[in-house]
Amino acid sequence: MTLIDTRTPNPKSFIAGSTGDWEIVIGMEVHAQVTSESKLFSGSSTEFGNPPNANVSFIDAAMPGMLPVINEECVRQAVRTGLGLKAKINKRSVFDRKNYFYPDLPQGYQISQFKDPIVGEGLIYLDMPEGQIEIGIERLHLEQDAGKSIHDQHPNMSFVDLNRSGVALMEIVSKPDLRSSEEAKEYLSKLRTILRYLGTCDGNMEQGSMRADVNVSVRRPGGEFGTRCEIKNVNSIRFAGQAIEYEARRQIDILEDGGSIDQETRLFDPKLGETRSMRSKEEAHDYRYFPDPDLLPLEFDEAFIAALAEHLPELPDEKQARFIADYGVTPYDAMVLTLDREAADFFEAAATHGARKRDGKAVSNLIQGDLAAYANTQTTTFDKTHVTAEQIAEIVDLVADGVISSKGAKDLLALIITKEDEGKPAEIVERRGMKQVTDLGAIEAIIDEIIAANPDQVAKVLAKPTMIGWFVGQAMKASGGKANPQALNDLMKKKLGLE
Repeated sequence: MTLIDTRTPNPKSFIAGSTGDWEIVIGMEVHAQVTSESKLFSGSSTEFGNPPNANVSFIDAAMPGMLPVINEECVRQAVRTGLGLKAKINKRSVFDRKNYFYPDLPQGYQISQFKDPIVGEGLIYLDMPEGQIEIGIERLHLEQDAGKSIHDQHPNMSFVDLNRSGVALMEIVSKPDLRSSEEAKEYLSKLRTILRYLGTCDGNMEQGSMRADVNVSVRRPGGEFGTRCEIKNVNSIRFAGQAIEYEARRQIDILEDGGSIDQETRLFDPKLGETRSMRSKEEAHDYRYFPDPDLLPLEFDEAFIAALAEHLPELPDEKQARFIADYGVTPYDAMVLTLDREAADFFEAAATHGARKRDGKAVSNLIQGDLAAYANTQTTTFDKTHVTAEQIAEIVDLVADGVISSKGAKDLLALIITKEDEGKPAEIVERRGMKQVTDLGAIEAIIDEIIAANPDQVAKVLAKPTMIGWFVGQAMKASGGKANPQALNDLMKKKLGLE
């Protein structure tokens, strides 16, 4: 395959070496476990956490005479994913045998797709600080997973667990369009978000249902592609960033010392924060691919694709654009709110609760402020706390109606978060006497007292009107935070003769 460079060099991503600047070139091969109750070619369960070798059929164990049968739901999930990646769906694809020996690969080959994958070229858009960038998808193909070798249970023997053997994987291969560890991390995050929205992979990297092989090379900015090294089975977005940083620096040091990079497969050690050699890199022809004689070519028509496309959910990019247009949130807020489908639904439920459509920015601020901070202390997300979208909506309404101030909203939310008080927000406000003071007579008395007690500050404000904030702050403090800020500010200006 000929690699094509589609990115313009960005000096902000260059790495300084002792002999000049270098540029990282990164490509990703992400293995995403297909969300399906059974495996790709057998009816065995895919449930995580079962005892070793509990999810194994005769097909998974490669018993003689056992033939694979394609799982149609896995095919559907692969097509859905391709559509979500704005990719070409190939109506004809072929399963091949990828031949290599490993103890946890019972057949002695892996059933995969080589020349004719189910999904062709697609795109992912990343929102980076310098703007949106486009990352190409080379292909997506279906393949079966291998089992797992366990080396730490016995001093002299290794064990094999075949629970994962035959589990359906989508291998999603990017083009070499990534140019920094930050872009790589954002790519993995965005891809995981898309998969979760689609429901085609749960993205739980800690359980192994999504893992990445990271191809890293370095070159002089805009120069020819360098020799790449593949870092296998990275199971964390944070580790991917660390592995790329270390590997790029390692290669730069070798090249600047006059050496050359050996194409090889490496592993990342998160404890040491470094990569180490695993084996020399096999090229594709070493696997002796050939079409699997037990499986017919996979063929479907346009109607099959159209039916799946019709029922796709609204995806993150489209949801972001709609949140900006419909609710007036900032692009950054829209990006944060749509990182998770459930979180986006929570925001929208709060913004549209009942017959009233609310200021999206006010809803977003309340959610992403104190509620998100509380959720972090509980190691969860704001949509999974005991605070409901209806309560957020009612707090925003109380502020909009002038019943409580912005500070009162924070105090009210804190009471709900800590469960110091229960019930509807309006009931809590009434019960605790949290309503704003809107009586101009009461506010005027507070203002008169502060002005009389601070003649020096009055002189300063008259000389520099922007210092009125000091008086407003004192008045809010004197009112216990209950004075209506706008009414207080207007009356303060009038009293000081600043209007």
